[in-house]
Amino acid sequence: MIRILIAEDQAMVRGALAALLGLEPDIEVVATAADGAEALALCGQHAPDIVLTDIEMPRMTGLELAAQLAARQDARMAPCRVMIVTTFGRSGYLRRALSAGVRGFLLKDAPADALAAAIRTVHAGGRAIAPELALESWSGAQDPLTERERQVLRLAGEGASGADIARQIHLSEGTVRNYLSEAISKLGAGNRVEAYRLARDAGWL
Repeated sequence: MIRILIAEDQAMVRGALAALLGLEPDIEVVATAADGAEALALCGQHAPDIVLTDIEMPRMTGLELAAQLAARQDARMAPCRVMIVTTFGRSGYLRRALSAGVRGFLLKDAPADALAAAIRTVHAGGRAIAPELALESWSGAQDPLTERERQVLRLAGEGASGADIARQIHLSEGTVRNYLSEAISKLGAGNRVEAYRLARDAGWL
């Protein structure tokens, strides 16, 4: 059996995915999570073969989850592969996903049998990337942001003040301002709101 953990913040979608995959004779959904942080904890408990995750989730995104899992692939945690299933086919997302070691990237409107087939491909050691996303990925602009600039800009775009951001990620307010200024400059934006919108639309957050 292929053991699956599903990370998806929308309860209805999470339940639908679990129900659909539960119909497959060789796939078992061993756990579900509402965000990346919960999924990371559950991976330690259930040791899934594959983590099926959305990208945009509270507390920890699917891309952050993939990076965390890649960093933990050692004797303390059984290896597992990550697949992204998302509504957002932005080129920046796919590039970051591949850099984080993600083995599959599909859109939520893919047929159920295509998802099951992709899971089997990834479990066997292959990759499963939606062809239209692969083409778009390499034709889009390159992500100019560093990880810290991305983190600060995302928090700012979600409404956090400079002081809030500084407390959350343990930096000084001046350093936060510098990161925001760099991000705004790199994106050619007029302010942090515009910079957040541009980066989010490109899939860089």
